[in-house]
Amino acid sequence: MSMTTRKQSQPTDTTREEQRVVMYATSWCGDCRRAKRVFAALGVPYTEIDIERDKAAEAMVLRLNGGMRSVPTIVFPDGTVLVEPSNAALEAKLAPLVVR
Repeated sequence: MSMTTRKQSQPTDTTREEQRVVMYATSWCGDCRRAKRVFAALGVPYTEIDIERDKAAEAMVLRLNGGMRSVPTIVFPDGTVLVEPSNAALEAKLAPLVVR
């Protein structure tokens, strides 16, 4: 399992309403299901986009990952990206977004 953290070179086109975490995923991905459990446990809202149903999203994942179709690819409002993160890495990144 690889994990990459980086800042996007270009910001995504989003409105203020869409300033939330976006997880690019597939229905069959075990790491995606694990990441969803982390989001749920922490109560952090996110938008999930299935790259098998959305070709523009698939193209975004390919661009972000140097041509690799790696999921989950998780994009944060600050422009950083986690790819196939461990639970610990995802929890650390989500910690500031947890509403207490």
